[in-house]
Amino acid sequence: MTRFSDEDRERIRGELIEAGRELFTRHGFDRTRIKDVTEAVEIGTSTFYQFFDSKEMLYVAVLKRERDRLIERVDAAVANAETPREEVRTMLETLFDEVRSDPLISRMIVENELQTLLDQLSESERESLTEEPEGEPLGYVDRWVQVASFRFDDPDIVRDAIASLIFTTRSQELLHEPGTTTDPARVDQALIDTMVDGLFVDRSGEPADVDAE
Repeated sequence: MTRFSDEDRERIRGELIEAGRELFTRHGFDRTRIKDVTEAVEIGTSTFYQFFDSKEMLYVAVLKRERDRLIERVDAAVANAETPREEVRTMLETLFDEVRSDPLISRMIVENELQTLLDQLSESERESLTEEPEGEPLGYVDRWVQVASFRFDDPDIVRDAIASLIFTTRSQELLHEPGTTTDPARVDQALIDTMVDGLFVDRSGEPADVDAE
């Protein structure tokens, strides 16, 4: 067994995660082989197992890094929002942009792949993770449901609704016919406007006015 310095181990592990990210994005989990990853990093298959116990463990590491990056982007975008409505709108706009540009994020949010994989790991595999995933991209929901003007008090319903909305925008790419003039960005904005306006009520208990912030 080849022995690596701590610096080499950190470098190789990072290269495996980045190669895995590219291959999982391009081919999906099932069609990506460990051999594909090791060839991209120029190491042997036996060396791979010095860093990850299985392809599933590598995928968990890839999705965890994507989740962490997504949370950082959402937090940075939402930081300047002054009201819960602005937070919701900004978060949705950021998520839509990220989901359209990164299939892994789409799978993680819509199909909940990270948690699904974690649930499938054995106890020993879970214990071998250096860091259990903490937080999630829709973590703001727990605070929003405490706001008096927010329509729902069940955070799971809100998370599922947002995931369904993201699924809807992803499906536009499949349903969009060549030659049509509809701008997908305008459709996204209409969906976001509808979601934001539907999540809040005014003091009378009616849906919040469209222009109210």
